[in-house]
Amino acid sequence: MYKVSHKELKAWVEEVKAMCKPDSVHWCDGSQEEYQQMLQVMVDAGLGTPLNSKKRPGCYLFRSHPSDVARVENRTFIASKKMEDAPSPDVWVEPEELKATMRKSYDGCMKGRTMYVIPFSMGPIGSPISKIGVEISDSPYVAFNMKIMTRIGAAVIDALGSDGEYVRCLHSVGSPLAEGEKDKAWPCAPSIDDKYISHFPEERMIWSYGSGYGGNALLGKKCFALRIAAVQARDEGWLAEHMLILKLTDPNGKVHYVCGAFPSACGKTNLAMLEPTVPGWKVETIGDDIAWMKFGKDGRLYAINPEAGFFGVVPGTSMKSNPNAMKQIQTNTIFTNVGLTDDGDVWWEGSGMPAPSHLIDWKGKDWTPDSGELAAHANARFTTPAEQCPVIAPEWEDPAGVPISAILVGGRRKTTVPLVNESRDWNHGVFLGSIMGSEITTAAITDNVGQVRRDPFAMLPFFGYNKGDYLQHWLDIGKNADASKLPKIYFVNWFRKNADDKFIWPGFGENSRVLKWIIERLSGTGKAAETPIGNLPTADAIDLNGLNLSAKDMEELLKIDKDEWKAEIESIREDYKTYGTRLPKALADELDKMEKRLNL
Repeated sequence: MYKVSHKELKAWVEEVKAMCKPDSVHWCDGSQEEYQQMLQVMVDAGLGTPLNSKKRPGCYLFRSHPSDVARVENRTFIASKKMEDAPSPDVWVEPEELKATMRKSYDGCMKGRTMYVIPFSMGPIGSPISKIGVEISDSPYVAFNMKIMTRIGAAVIDALGSDGEYVRCLHSVGSPLAEGEKDKAWPCAPSIDDKYISHFPEERMIWSYGSGYGGNALLGKKCFALRIAAVQARDEGWLAEHMLILKLTDPNGKVHYVCGAFPSACGKTNLAMLEPTVPGWKVETIGDDIAWMKFGKDGRLYAINPEAGFFGVVPGTSMKSNPNAMKQIQTNTIFTNVGLTDDGDVWWEGSGMPAPSHLIDWKGKDWTPDSGELAAHANARFTTPAEQCPVIAPEWEDPAGVPISAILVGGRRKTTVPLVNESRDWNHGVFLGSIMGSEITTAAITDNVGQVRRDPFAMLPFFGYNKGDYLQHWLDIGKNADASKLPKIYFVNWFRKNADDKFIWPGFGENSRVLKWIIERLSGTGKAAETPIGNLPTADAIDLNGLNLSAKDMEELLKIDKDEWKAEIESIREDYKTYGTRLPKALADELDKMEKRLNL
């Protein structure tokens, strides 16, 4: 045990201990030995399976309870003091009322278990862009996943000092054990109504109960890195965003850093680890999911990836879609809810590997290709160290961050939205970010399947405060900055389809062609045409050498159908109504200006 000089932290740990009543308390030191010991505890209890050490050295498989497979948006709450400061009335609960309810659940919830105290840093320890949190959890699964996803242990306590600020994160699976009782294969609260993922933004605090899975339990991820950090960012004048960060190097060796906001299942991880098809271009990864951006002394926005690992969706990951991820997850990776082959390897749908004749599926049952069910859950995950990524950039942990030249926003749209659209200026770019929409839903979304879901900057599930105020913060960032030093914002759509319902753009590595045009625009050489919705590439602006794409296809990818866009405007107006009086006037003005341009 290392020395802890932070009296308030020690007092909080004792308070939680008295409430939750664990059998023991363990302060995590972040060592590899500790990591292996926690894994072994779960393996010995039959809760985890080591994979074939020759095929997947250092890899393990876990299976969650079928009721605990994804983020639960309808049990995610923002307990701000005023209801109007929450993202919507649907997610708001009065703070003291919510605490009283959850304290009843927390009372004795850790009996029979170890209480893990996990000091963690989001971002490189000591970086001026980083923040510290402490998660208390009764789940070793959470503890060793946090070891991968964040920087944990004594070094964080040293950085915190005796009076440093930190975010308090309390988590329990909500499954106390009676004396002598054997643990469940996946402990959690069995009913969805017993699960709570609660945020107290003014107090910089997160309380989670009843779920052991993913973003519900790894509280450094969406809960802290987006919902709470977004409030910190608003108060302190920076940005906490659901964005990848990639490094682009052109054939002349010039480097640009690009962020990108995409809803789940829209190719964000694939883009972060892109293998470009354009000769001479190189892509390296800084981060695959979250970007924290602060202004540097030179007036530019600098970004860090606050995470230390990748927590990615496994199904659909293949050597075609993401070869670098496939290489990364070959070793030292935690798999959750994928299939287990008879030779101790893993398999999932969309892997590009032939389906085995037999395996054990994610529910622990025998499976064959004729079973009629998925071998891996649609939201099955891998947790893997970022440093293992074959294309991780050398500066990915630079405490100063990297200067951002461009920000991409995008969703999954079959029609209307062109392949790429350059914003006219910062306000127009924020407008484009505010109208992002996607025609898909993920495992965490249970409503309106197939409809367009507006998802501003891919933050809809992750707002920590009023969404209109969030967009106003983006506008304020631009208002208070040197406009010439701000990143340019681009609206992209890889998913446009033709009349036969086939994707027109090949995507994956070919997206480097669009990135090349964007960099050319930033350098002043890329050709574009001004349109009612923004600046689009001219017909010959995007490098199509070696790509079997007809002029007709390219025309369709860049087409602006005025009737479709007029319908889009009406859809945007309906969405904007949900903001009430908190809709920034500048965005309403941008919508009116676009409508006027379309009607000219």
